[in-house]
Amino acid sequence: MPGGLVALLDDVAVIARTAAASVDDIGIAASRAGSKTAGVVIDDAAVTPSYVTGLDPSRELPIIGRITLGSLKNKLLILLPGALLLSWFLPQAIIFILMMGGCYLSFEGAEKVIEKLGGEKHGKTLDDKIEDPAAFEKQRTSSAIRTDLILSAEIMAITLNEVADESFIVRAGVLAIVGIAVTLFVYGAVALIVKMDDVGLHLAKKSSDFAQTIGRLLLKAMPWLLKALSFIGTIAMLWVGGGILLHGFHEIGFHGPSDWAHHVQVAVENVSGSFSGIFGWLSYASISALVGLAVGVVLTLVIHKVFMRGGAAH
Repeated sequence: MPGGLVALLDDVAVIARTAAASVDDIGIAASRAGSKTAGVVIDDAAVTPSYVTGLDPSRELPIIGRITLGSLKNKLLILLPGALLLSWFLPQAIIFILMMGGCYLSFEGAEKVIEKLGGEKHGKTLDDKIEDPAAFEKQRTSSAIRTDLILSAEIMAITLNEVADESFIVRAGVLAIVGIAVTLFVYGAVALIVKMDDVGLHLAKKSSDFAQTIGRLLLKAMPWLLKALSFIGTIAMLWVGGGILLHGFHEIGFHGPSDWAHHVQVAVENVSGSFSGIFGWLSYASISALVGLAVGVVLTLVIHKVFMRGGAAH
């Protein structure tokens, strides 16, 4: 009996050590995968405030809460099981899903650039007259959750690509950790951004001169911050989308575009001295953005000039 108990305790100890090792593996892999999704996270954080800006301030946090819940459902109930099944049965499809997401991001970014340059606007915006605020809020929330699904799919696919060689438990753990962490980070940041003007107004009414100064500064900075985020979001869409496409083309055997981009990066690094890392990265990111813009413009023209007008004609 004592021998059996000792054997059992020994087995428990082995299982505990294995579990601890798995937790360590998950933490390390999640950190590695999370860093790879940074571009999409920037894009997500920059794009989301536009869905609540201009609406009734009392509705901003509830809307962000609904989008956050929708994002968690997207990642944990739809994308995580789908990603695990994909890694089991059809791992070679991951790169093509990534490239489809890259095309979508390029299309979204190019569409925004075309609109900024005076092109035709697509969909109802805050510049239009809102006749039914409740319906408009519901439409914008649904639109935000749909956009989040695409960006979340990119995050999960990038994460899965980074841990494809890990065990099933590690893959599942990393996908869950990255999905939850990214969601809380993005929408926590969005909540802070969209309520910054309320904080500024509150501080501006304080008796303290210092508080009033900070409050007025926040109120003046808010419009500029939103414009900056809109610009950053558009650039991030093109940069991330184009970078995914360059990587995808390389993975499927079409090496020319990515090799040329890397040659330019190396050439810039060779002449940049102590700033080689920064300027090298900027050169590759710029090429990625140009690739994303080129692909996105083509997709925008095809979708809006051919498919949408063709469908309207029928």
